[in-house]
Amino acid sequence: MLIKKELAAKMIEQVGNEFAASSQYLAIAIYFEKEAFGNTSKFFYKQAEEEKEHAMKLLKYVVETGGDAPIPAIPAPKAVIKSAEDAFVTSLNWEMEVTGQINGLMDLAKQQNDYLAQKFLDWFVEEQLEEVTTMEKFLLIVRKLGEKNIYMLESIIAHAE
Repeated sequence: MLIKKELAAKMIEQVGNEFAASSQYLAIAIYFEKEAFGNTSKFFYKQAEEEKEHAMKLLKYVVETGGDAPIPAIPAPKAVIKSAEDAFVTSLNWEMEVTGQINGLMDLAKQQNDYLAQKFLDWFVEEQLEEVTTMEKFLLIVRKLGEKNIYMLESIIAHAE
């Protein structure tokens, strides 16, 4: 077995966190779809799919390195979305939380001198930079637009993709 039990267990815990993120993004996508924000809804459906891919990437790594991989329970989405700003605050908070979780995995891999895991986790560290900066950017835009101009977000997201 290439992976130690403690790191495998933490990575499987992260699989659950990534699936939970996917569910949260689905809830946000549905909010925007119901509000007639087609482009923004599409953006969050894509985010949901990305989070699922992250979960699968972690799961496959644990299996390939010989770790146990029991599928964790997936909690329901944390937040009920009430506005565009609420959606992006929720998303940014989630991405900051995930960044801390990924950093924790990296710390553990370093403590265990698991160079394969460190190399594998490097991708997630880079990905979190992209995720956090994207959510920060859109939150800033939403706040600058204000409620009166929020439908301009549709055009901004369409051109950002």
